[in-house]
Amino acid sequence: MPPTTAATAVRTPRIPARPPAVSWARARALAHGAARPLPARTVALAGAAGLTLADGLRTLQPLPGFDTAAMDGYAVSGPGPWRVRAVVRAGTSWPGVLGPAECVEISTGAEVPAGAQAVLPLESAVTGHDGRVSGPLPPPGRHIRRAGEDAPAGRTLAPAGTGIGPALLGLAASCGHDALAVRPRPRVGVLVTGDELDHAGVPGRGRVRDALGPLLPALVTELGGEPGVAAGQVRYVPDRPAGSLAGAVHEAQGHADVVVVTGSTSVGATDQLRRLLDDAGARMVVDTVACRPGHPMLLAEIAPDRWVVGLPGNPYAALVAARTLLGPLIAGLSGRVLDPLPQVPVRGFMRPAPGLTRLVPVAWDGARATIADGHRAAFLQGAAVGDALAAITPDWTDGSPAPLVLTAR
Repeated sequence: MPPTTAATAVRTPRIPARPPAVSWARARALAHGAARPLPARTVALAGAAGLTLADGLRTLQPLPGFDTAAMDGYAVSGPGPWRVRAVVRAGTSWPGVLGPAECVEISTGAEVPAGAQAVLPLESAVTGHDGRVSGPLPPPGRHIRRAGEDAPAGRTLAPAGTGIGPALLGLAASCGHDALAVRPRPRVGVLVTGDELDHAGVPGRGRVRDALGPLLPALVTELGGEPGVAAGQVRYVPDRPAGSLAGAVHEAQGHADVVVVTGSTSVGATDQLRRLLDDAGARMVVDTVACRPGHPMLLAEIAPDRWVVGLPGNPYAALVAARTLLGPLIAGLSGRVLDPLPQVPVRGFMRPAPGLTRLVPVAWDGARATIADGHRAAFLQGAAVGDALAAITPDWTDGSPAPLVLTAR
């Protein structure tokens, strides 16, 4: 055997030992379970959309807060004909008490006065020459929403961990809340590595157009994170000189809860990430996943509550890895549960891989999914036009069920 030279040592850097790959389903669970939810903060309702409840949403008073008319008409007491005592519109109230054969004209949403037993709809009422109102006597309580019938005071209407959408904002306002305790969006810095990337136009010979720079910030937003570090949404890091990635990761850590690194997760001469994490004493949570594409993905805690997600450099492989590790990690940091995956029949031609889960784009019509074309590791066509990624296990056959990771277009 020839002696080892200095040049040989440079070409064969030390590679940290790697444990066996974890299953795809296990990788998702590990990424979600590793994260502690970010500290809660209080924000006004106008700024809470898309965030996650840190505390349960509770009623501050009974809902509704008073007996409310559910129809335009007359709030009546006893059998008619009824003498009209007042007109009550929404936003006003009448302080009197109705006696027998008395009523008030009332609008939907107005407070029903004391003594009223039901609301006679306007279309069922007839006003006589004497001004009295006649009509069929409604059953007791008809067309009246009683105070507290939707919810009593102090009831939890939405638990902590609920995503905040338009309906929840409206519910919070109806309860009397002006602000909510929420988990903020995790800040995600994106580092794209590679000396071969062009960032505009058609790439030249031997060059590749960067797809991950445009893809990842949008994906981070879709997954519930906030993309960007101090220098912008994406930072490009060259493969050479060695050590350039370490400085970029260190800088990004100061501004981000999660640093995503693309294209440096394998064991080639220019792949720096694993050695960087080993030198930093990072805690590996996931180190390779038994899936295709995206096998060399990783997740590590490089400092307390500071995370690094390593994605392959090929665009479709990176997309699969991000949905496998980054999505569940962001959910955990946001205090959300890991969404269950729907199981639906999947049709199409796909050769299962022994010992691996294959992630393929599918079109889903609600009843079944069909495998889409165009999903090689570097090709995004299928993912761009599909509705979900299907996780195809080694025992899958055409038409059998598979879990779907739903995606947005």
